[in-house]
Amino acid sequence: MSTAWPEGYARAHHATLDSTNEEARRLALTGQTQPIWITADQQTAGRGRRGRVWVSPPGNLAATLLIRPGKPAAQCAQLSFAAAIAAHETIAHFAPNAPIAVKWPNDVLVGDRKIAGILLESASTGTVPEWLAIGIGINLAHFPPDTEFPATALAALGIPTPNPADALTHLAASFAKWYDLWQDHGFAPLRDAWLARAKGLGTRIRARLGDGEYWGMFEGIDETGALILRETPGKTRIIAAGEVFFG
Repeated sequence: MSTAWPEGYARAHHATLDSTNEEARRLALTGQTQPIWITADQQTAGRGRRGRVWVSPPGNLAATLLIRPGKPAAQCAQLSFAAAIAAHETIAHFAPNAPIAVKWPNDVLVGDRKIAGILLESASTGTVPEWLAIGIGINLAHFPPDTEFPATALAALGIPTPNPADALTHLAASFAKWYDLWQDHGFAPLRDAWLARAKGLGTRIRARLGDGEYWGMFEGIDETGALILRETPGKTRIIAAGEVFFG
């Protein structure tokens, strides 16, 4: 059975953009109110978390969803987990036998290699963002060979490379489902679904923060999405932002 495009979502495709997130910002400033997925065959200035360059050659999926959730920024940040689950489900559709997992805070892995990343950006003059851009990159055909955390792509797994437009349809449909669930029931359903897919849960991990690195047992995420790291039997660290490494 084919996947249908979600009702109420527009889409705009470009051959080349500086960044799909940047295009989302431009559309937001023009007054775009309908949720819209923006894609580009190629980005010339794609970006990832912490200002990193996101390489997005033709053949991969580079997409951004522009929405206006109308909720406080802390709650909007929870949608990175919805995006990760949706990306996980999209990759699983094309590679049902692959060992796919989500990595805190917002990556998707196949085995020990990154196949998708997520970047949330917004603008606000108060506690409620005026708009939210959810950028999602999925390595369908290509992956960068020299990243700190090793990467991969569906093609590298021997999977027939899907058309980016087909991948987008699956991604949009999956995200719409989880977004509606979040709107109606809050973060709890997303938290449970994310933990069921989490890499390294219950194992010893290394967390890199702005002030150093910390080791401990990855015990899960709390009701806000922060990582719970048990450093010793009597000491737990709650991490709102950082990077995680396994082994």
